Amino acid sequence: MGILVENVSKQFGSFKAVDRVSLEIKSGSLVALLGPSGSGKSTLLRLISGLELPDSGKIFLTGNDATYQSVQERNIGFVFQHYALFKHRTVRQNIAFGLEIRKAPAKRIQARVEQLLELVQLNGLGDRYPSQLSGGQRQRVALARALAVEPEVLLLDEPFGALDAKVRKDLRAWLRRLHDEVHVTTVFVTHDQEEAMEVSDEIVVMNKGCVEQVGTPEQIYDHPASSFVMSFIGPVNVLPSSSRIFKSSGLDIPHPEVFLRPQDVIVEISANGATAPATVSRVIHLGWEIQVELNLDEGQVVMAHLTRDRYKELQLEPEQRVYVKPKDAKSFPLSYSI
Repeated sequence: MGILVENVSKQFGSFKAVDRVSLEIKSGSLVALLGPSGSGKSTLLRLISGLELPDSGKIFLTGNDATYQSVQERNIGFVFQHYALFKHRTVRQNIAFGLEIRKAPAKRIQARVEQLLELVQLNGLGDRYPSQLSGGQRQRVALARALAVEPEVLLLDEPFGALDAKVRKDLRAWLRRLHDEVHVTTVFVTHDQEEAMEVSDEIVVMNKGCVEQVGTPEQIYDHPASSFVMSFIGPVNVLPSSSRIFKSSGLDIPHPEVFLRPQDVIVEISANGATAPATVSRVIHLGWEIQVELNLDEGQVVMAHLTRDRYKELQLEPEQRVYVKPKDAKSFPLSYSI
C-alpha cells in the first residue's frame, strides 16, 4: 500500500479546504493532484506530508496510521515550487543536508550525493552554489535533496510552476524518466492539465475541496465523470442541446448543455442532411494544428481543431460558408462553469 486517505476534512475558519476526501494511491505510482486555485490540492498534499493535521479522517502511509505523526516520522521527501535551497551551501552540501541531520556516516553521505548528482544529471556541478545554476538545475537539486534520505513517499507542490514553458516541458519528461528509475510513490500538485496528462500514471481531479474523478489520463480525458472535469481537462465548446448542430446530426442529447471537443467538430464545405451551416470568423495557426473559429447561424461560436492536412484540403478563409457536425459529444445532469 502506498497512501490511503480516509474521509479526511480540513477547514480554515469558514473555508472548507478539503471536504471528506477518500483516496488510495498505489505504491510506486506517480499521481497528479489537478485542479484550479482553491480546489484543495495543495492542502491535501500538506495533510499527507504532516505540515497540516486533519480536522477529521485518517491518513495511512505504507500501511501505517500516520494521521498524527510528525513530518520527521513520516519519512517523506518534499519539494516546493521555489526550491528552498540553502544559498550559502554548494550543490553537494544541499543534497547532503538531510543525511547530515540524521548523522549518517560521512562515507555513506559522499557516496549517496555522488549517486544522486549522476541521477539528476548534474555531474560536474557539485561545487557550485544555487545562484550559479539555472532554474531547472536548481529544481533538480531540490529533487535530489528530497531523494537523498530515501523517502517512502515523494511530494511535489507545483514543482515547475516558477519555470518558463520550455524548461517546464523538459523537466516534466525528465521527472517521468527519474520516477521510472527510482519508483518512489510520488504525488505532485499542478493546475497544468498538460503537465498532469504527460507525467502521471493517475490523475486526481479536485474541485471545491472534493475529488471529482480519479483515473488514468486516458480515462479522465475520454470518459469525464462530470461537466467540471470535461471543462477543466482540455478545450471544450459548451452549447445548448437545442442547437441545430445537434438536431441536424440526430444525436440524442438528454440534458440542456452539450460539451463538444474542438477536435470532434467536423467541418465540410458542402451541406448534407446531417450538417449545420456556419461561417468562418477566424483561423489561428497553432503549429501542429489549425484552430478555426466558427459562427453558427444561431449566433453561437464553435471552435474546431483541424490537422494541417485537413485545413489545406478545405482551403478555409475568413467569411467562408461551411457546414459542421459533431463527431462525438457529451452531456451531464449538472453543469459547472469554471
